[in-house]
Amino acid sequence: MKKTFYITTAIDYVNGSPHLGHAYEKVLTDVIARFRRMMGDNVYFLTGTDEHGQKIQQSARARDVDPKTFVDSVAPEFEEMCARLEISHDDFIRTTESRHKDVVCRLLQQLFDKGEIYKAEYQGYYSTRQEQFLQEKDRNEDGTWPEIFGEVSEITESNYFFKLGAYQQWLIDHIKANADFIFPRYRAKQVLEFLSEPLNDLCISRPRERLEWGIPLPFDPDFVTYVWFDALTNYYSAVADKDGLWPATFHVIGKDILVPPHAVYWPIMLKALELPIPQSILAHGWWSINGAKMSKSTGNFVEPIEFVDQFGVDALRYFLMREMSVGQDSDFSMEQFLVRYNSELANNLGNLVNRTLNMTNRFADAKIPAVDEVGEPETALQATWEKTRDEVIPLFEQFQFNVGLERALQFITATNAYIEQRAPWKLGKSDDPADQALLRTSLATMAEALRLGSSLLLAVTPGSVGKIQGVLGHRMGEVWRDELQWDHRLTGNTVEKTCILFPRPEKKS
Repeated sequence: MKKTFYITTAIDYVNGSPHLGHAYEKVLTDVIARFRRMMGDNVYFLTGTDEHGQKIQQSARARDVDPKTFVDSVAPEFEEMCARLEISHDDFIRTTESRHKDVVCRLLQQLFDKGEIYKAEYQGYYSTRQEQFLQEKDRNEDGTWPEIFGEVSEITESNYFFKLGAYQQWLIDHIKANADFIFPRYRAKQVLEFLSEPLNDLCISRPRERLEWGIPLPFDPDFVTYVWFDALTNYYSAVADKDGLWPATFHVIGKDILVPPHAVYWPIMLKALELPIPQSILAHGWWSINGAKMSKSTGNFVEPIEFVDQFGVDALRYFLMREMSVGQDSDFSMEQFLVRYNSELANNLGNLVNRTLNMTNRFADAKIPAVDEVGEPETALQATWEKTRDEVIPLFEQFQFNVGLERALQFITATNAYIEQRAPWKLGKSDDPADQALLRTSLATMAEALRLGSSLLLAVTPGSVGKIQGVLGHRMGEVWRDELQWDHRLTGNTVEKTCILFPRPEKKS
């Protein structure tokens, strides 16, 4: 029986267009989802958009349109990004959909009926940018508010509160008892530090006189739901009517929304509702651009779709996975991208593809020959393959995609070195039967190594791997692990003449 693997991304707030950070999170989650499918799991992959809240209301007013018209104009950009990045999601949820709003209202009513939600007057500070109430402990040491909060105002108003603090010790105990609940594990320390001080109850409403664009509370329509209570519920609302999927196996999010939303609010909300909590939360790092923070206003920005148009989707997917260690921050620079693109993709993998096709066409009438006589170079390359395969799979299982890709490309390098050692172009000029036997063996070995090495890249560069397998006359089977055996199954296949996967990028004029 297949293991269920339910994975989600954070839902993107549609107050602006997609950027590199959005693209990375989608690609990372997609690579995990594809890899788990390849390993035989029953994967369900959810992504979507977050479409309520004060910032949306303000942006809509600035454009002189109603909020629904505004979100309907922006949400398709995120769907288009997923399509262009070849994201293999099973569902795309929008928080303005009735299927989501109905579940939010049902859960709110359940908490209210259980006495987990109460009404009280609040006096304190409020961040419009983050749409959250603040405490004195949120200030900088000099008394100012951190830039992330934007303009902070002091307000007094009645609101509804969720009894967050009642579950503080339960959450602390759960984190300490479940080392895999937060990945990377060192981020659990950050959550426990946040929980070292008493939790205030969570304000889960906003008065409609101040914020109209939200889901009305089912027990008091004069208030709308706090955007985080609304947004977090998407992970459950999307699968509430599907058997066997909840709880999520992994929530993939940015490190900035680990504490408090995903690691504090969400598990406590679920616990209060007597629902299972997610198995793990994966908090990834941030991308900078050329060593500085991403910013459209300064031009320090990467437009994912434009980048794909110029270099191809697999080049971007490969770089994002190769360059960043999951959980850490990383920097995107065109110089480093071109180093990876040229040295690893074009000149290493791409070169191996075309050397294999060219020499098979030239010396074997485009048909992959049978292995004739195996010598030490072939035995050594096969041993290198088996070592590589046995290293890469566990690395991918542990989300060490950058290291796994490095190992996979080292095998491609070893295959190119094998070709230099055997020199088929020299063997092809010889009439000696022994040389002709070695030629057949070397051509077959090159093709087999290319088939195997490229198969390790399937989750990261699915389009390119599909093309490589296709030009070798091979269609991959349903069981990926069966594709990883060195067995010369390509014998007799007709290969294509050429395959340009990673062309030399044209300079922009």
